[in-house]
Amino acid sequence: MQDAPDFLHSGFHASARRHPGRPALELGGRVWTYAELDETVRRWSAALLAAADRPWRIGVLGHRSLVTYAGFLAGLGAGATVVPLNRKYPVARNLDIAERAELDAVLADDASVPGLCDLLARLERTPAVVLPETGEVPADLPREARVLTRADVAATTPLAGPLHPAPDDPAYIIFTSGSTGRPKGVPVAHRNIVHFLRSCAERYRVRPEDRFANTADQTFDLAVFEVFMPWGAGACLVPPDTAGLLSPLDFIRDQRITVWFSVPSAAVLQHRRGLFTPGCLPSLRLSLFGGEALPASVAAAWQEAAPGSAVDNLYGPTEAAVAALAHRWDPALSPTRSVNGVVPIGTPLPGMEAAVLDENGAPVPDGEAGELCLHGPQVFAGYWRAPEPTARAFHFTAPHGGEPRRWYRTGDLCRRTDHGEYVFLGRLDSQVKILGHRIETGEVEAHLLRQKGVEEAVVLAVPGDEEGTSALAAVLSGGRLGPLDVYAVEEGLRDALPPYMIPMTYHLLDALPLNANGKVDRRALRERVVSGELEPVLL
Repeated sequence: MQDAPDFLHSGFHASARRHPGRPALELGGRVWTYAELDETVRRWSAALLAAADRPWRIGVLGHRSLVTYAGFLAGLGAGATVVPLNRKYPVARNLDIAERAELDAVLADDASVPGLCDLLARLERTPAVVLPETGEVPADLPREARVLTRADVAATTPLAGPLHPAPDDPAYIIFTSGSTGRPKGVPVAHRNIVHFLRSCAERYRVRPEDRFANTADQTFDLAVFEVFMPWGAGACLVPPDTAGLLSPLDFIRDQRITVWFSVPSAAVLQHRRGLFTPGCLPSLRLSLFGGEALPASVAAAWQEAAPGSAVDNLYGPTEAAVAALAHRWDPALSPTRSVNGVVPIGTPLPGMEAAVLDENGAPVPDGEAGELCLHGPQVFAGYWRAPEPTARAFHFTAPHGGEPRRWYRTGDLCRRTDHGEYVFLGRLDSQVKILGHRIETGEVEAHLLRQKGVEEAVVLAVPGDEEGTSALAAVLSGGRLGPLDVYAVEEGLRDALPPYMIPMTYHLLDALPLNANGKVDRRALRERVVSGELEPVLL
């Protein structure tokens, strides 16, 4: 069978032919070779096709299980678009994603079955269900659901090879925070993500002997690099369990990890605990950070801990296929080029272009601040079935001369330095990054206003515990019928939003201050919260 290089899953299947006996996945004390994992994936792909005829969008619901990894490949191998769901999300969140994506099938691990039953009971249209780890059809599933259990899947003949849609069809859809109170779908085409992975293959020269960690859930696109980068090179994926995530330095050493990719917060926490010592991470040869600002002090400490490793700061929104710019840490130069204690986001990856534009799409001079905009083969076509947000997300302009082109507006305030690199200065809107996850504060506010007794709500991005990190603070007013029960408010949020979207602190006021235009004075509120004048409620 010939390779189909323009597809996300092509690299894995090519590695399965080249390196059938090499380890592809180490999980829960077991090792799957490429040949074993490939057969499992092709069998599950066939089961999905049997259960749903021709599925267009397949949800994968699991958490650090075989289904989490093989399921993503199986969905792609069935020629479908994969929609990652998250067992840690409230049912309401997964329900919103499933409804918006109009899933044709769901592949779930056994531990996720209770949440799946709850989810499907609320869906108007019931997708087919494939449960490769579950022995019997769960009694709580809707009666009309077409269900394949472990025995059904085992009896299915594996596909001869994966199916391939068109290169411009979406490989996956990740739903990010939306300002309207509902997540926005970001479809990333096979062509988009393959270009990114090829650029990384050239930059990082991954080899079969490499061992990759997996720190991100699949609802966060860092996981796409962590999973598909090693599989495209015949290397091994080694996802940490909960203990490994809590003690990442021990995990790296114990598992001889050579490639690490995480949000900077993971390193910030280790740095704060004083766990970095020179040379303490000898196995690493690549250390990558992305998803949020990387403090220079943390990058320097990590480099000392892993002296044999290249340390890269990667930048890019989900709309540009994981990352579009990169900066290689240089102990001699990078500290002086950092701004506000934050490492530069660097220069564009091959084929990508960056420009700093004003609100009208005109370029601003080097050294001046403006909105960072991106153009190139990694940029997505538009939000999932949302033409108005799509139109707002692009400039149609020619900042470098020539014919006008579509430039994705990142919403990030940046400037280009004399060295030709870009530095991150903050956000232009109400969006903030927490643990690498993109959050529209308006979405959190919308859910706060649904809670009993809350009449006004403002969610602010405030400095976190470490330089360059952010946290959420909520300022509330209400309680005219009695004291506002902040504990109940937070419990209500946890029923609707993922943990990373829950504010770190809550602050109460009888009424929120207004500015001269009669709008809530967010700047004044933020100053009062950051200064400590507005004390948090103790929960």
